[in-house]
Amino acid sequence: METTFKAGIIGCGGRGRSHARGYEASPDVDIVACSDPVEDARNAFAEQFDVPNTYENYQEMLDNESLDFVSVCTWIALHKDMVIAAANSGIKAIHCEKPMAPTWGEAKALYQACVDNDVVITFCHQRRFGAQFIKAKRLANEGAIGELRRLEAACPNLLDWGTHWFDMFFFYNNDEPIDWVTGQIDVAEERTVFGTQVETSGISWLRWKNGVEGLLATGGTGLSGFANRLIGTKGIIDVGGGGAPIRILREGADWEQPNLSGLVPERDATTLSVLDLVHCIKTGREPELSGRKALQATELIFATYESSRRRAKIHLPLTTDDSALLTMVANGEIG
Repeated sequence: METTFKAGIIGCGGRGRSHARGYEASPDVDIVACSDPVEDARNAFAEQFDVPNTYENYQEMLDNESLDFVSVCTWIALHKDMVIAAANSGIKAIHCEKPMAPTWGEAKALYQACVDNDVVITFCHQRRFGAQFIKAKRLANEGAIGELRRLEAACPNLLDWGTHWFDMFFFYNNDEPIDWVTGQIDVAEERTVFGTQVETSGISWLRWKNGVEGLLATGGTGLSGFANRLIGTKGIIDVGGGGAPIRILREGADWEQPNLSGLVPERDATTLSVLDLVHCIKTGREPELSGRKALQATELIFATYESSRRRAKIHLPLTTDDSALLTMVANGEIG
């Protein structure tokens, strides 16, 4: 008889429904409860996923239900308190939306609460389950573009979008450790994402200890219609964005589009991320989207902010706990 786990969802919006579809796809998990302060949202969610128990207050859900999994699908500033409360409630695992938190100190604190309670936590950097990203990593690792030298990406901001591309940088470079980060940000106007202020433009240049370098630019930038670029000594791989899912330019050849069929199951990436977490709880292996990996991508966000504040190169680990962007805005130093 297969073990059945019980899951509860905090936040019944679009991302909560995406997580729920992942649990729904697992024969090992029943969604038994959901929480959202908006009555219509939680009732619609409960009807859609046949959830027996609904709560206005997430702490009440944690206190009353005997849960194994909790998904945190709320705005960024709410993550810390919700993750720590869930970690303290006797559960096995948490799947949380990205980015981790509005400050580096909060990100470390919520991760540490999970470590202290022996709770597995993952963050939904689901692009690690996308076929084009997996193919790009394999091609680079197989030497299709020679020796990997540089990774590039462009997106609207470093926090909400950048967390994905910093994570993909680590993915392509096999989660090697970072040496240093140098960067600059601008806040030309007030711009918030899920309640947390972000820069209007920025640039982050980083170097891994294995010598690979990375460049992430935000705010009206682009890579000829692609989202990520891998540059090697003998070629280039472009991934995602408005162009083809993936293309490769090898030395002495024309652009080609690799075949992506059969690389991943025919499911959306968030569903695959939930199924991976469930499998890890059953087997004990580290999840692909582990909190440890999320923390290394998150550190790059706040190290870039810190570099802009200090006007200096930041050697990791990052020792400040705030968000330099939020502090500078509050002090009137930027924006």
